[in-house]
Order: sequence, then structure tokens, then C-alpha cells
Amino acid sequence: MLQLYKPEDYKRVLETALLAAAEPLSLAELKKLFDEPFDDDTWRTLLDDLRRDWADRGVELVRLASGWRFQTRPEYQGFLDRLKNEKPQKYSRAVMETLAIIAYRQPVTRGDIEDIRGVAVSPNVIRTLEGRGWVDAVGHRDSPGRPALYATTRKFLDDLSLRSLSELPPLAEIERMIDAQPTETPAEILAAPQITLAAASDEPRTNERVDNEAGTAQSDAFQSAGTA
Repeated sequence: MLQLYKPEDYKRVLETALLAAAEPLSLAELKKLFDEPFDDDTWRTLLDDLRRDWADRGVELVRLASGWRFQTRPEYQGFLDRLKNEKPQKYSRAVMETLAIIAYRQPVTRGDIEDIRGVAVSPNVIRTLEGRGWVDAVGHRDSPGRPALYATTRKFLDDLSLRSLSELPPLAEIERMIDAQPTETPAEILAAPQITLAAASDEPRTNERVDNEAGTAQSDAFQSAGTA
């Protein structure tokens, strides 16, 4: 096996692993690369140095909710889109409105979404978001019927190149982009909602009871998703 002596040697292994990975790699996964038990400061230095090494290139190293990955810089995406044979998938306003409500008010039930939108939510809308991996049921509300509570996932944050929900764009920005056509481009996912977003920006409910322990843990994980 290749012998590692200098920081550059370790960075090269990190670079190779991250470029070869199909999904973001968490710090726990990256630590499996080496026998040496580096402390967190050393890892932070290695990754920050590697990120600076790629600062002037078309690809950048970023930290997301589920870990680290190399990705194309947004300003170059328009050129790469010309190589695609298929047009980006488009989503209906109902799907995008529902996604926006879940993102800003999570955890919420279908009933909550219907109250904000003022219309019924088709089961297909929720299935579309679950199928894309952007939302998931994280528990049930302790109320008649025990409706499912929905929240966004780490994949949702990864696809938007975010580390945590606190990095979601301000609602004022979303409203300025209210007439944009929804596409599956991550930076545009929340650009389409055409609803009264003031309702979606209210303070989150404090009396929710998620009685599914796994759901509670996952919901908490969303709030601290910046920790890789």
C-alpha cells in the first residue's frame, strides 16, 4: 500500500476518495481511510486546505448536511446542461407549494398543509416528494387519527447544497422568485411556491408531540444537520 508521510499525501487520498464517491462522505466515513486517529482540528485543516486547493476550478469541495463532496460550481451548470439529452423534470405548483410549507413549518401534517394552501393535498403530491427523497414521515401527532408528521430529509439539504435548515433562503427571496418555473435544479427547488408564504413563516408549533422515538431523533437531526 502507498506510504503516507506528508499532509499532501493525506490530502491526495482524501481527494481521491471524495472524487470517486457517488454520495457525500461523512467525517466518520472519511476517518476510515487512515489508521492514524487524527483529532478534529487536523481533519478540519486537511479538508479546508483541500477546499482551497480547488478554489479556482470549476468544481468545488463543499460540506453538506450528510458530509463532504465535490460538486460543479453553479456558474458552470448552464454549460453542462447542454450535454444532457433529457430536459430537467418539472414539478407542479402543488408539489412545490407543499415542499415549501414542509420546509418552513416542519414537522407538519397533511391537514396543516391543506389549511395553509386552502385546498386538499393529493396523496400523489406527498408520494412525489417522498419518492424524490426530499420529505419523510418522522412520527405521528398525538391527535385523533394520529396523522403522520412530515419533515425534510438530509437529501433535501444535500440537493440544495445546504448544511442545515438555517441556511434556507429567506421567505422574502422566495416571494421575489414567485413566478419562476419550477425545475429539479437544486438552487431553484424553492423558487416556485405561489402561496401566501406569511402563513408558512409563523413560529413552529411548540406543542407538537412526536411519539415515535425514531421520528423524534430524525427531526432533531434535521435541525443540527450541519454536523457531518
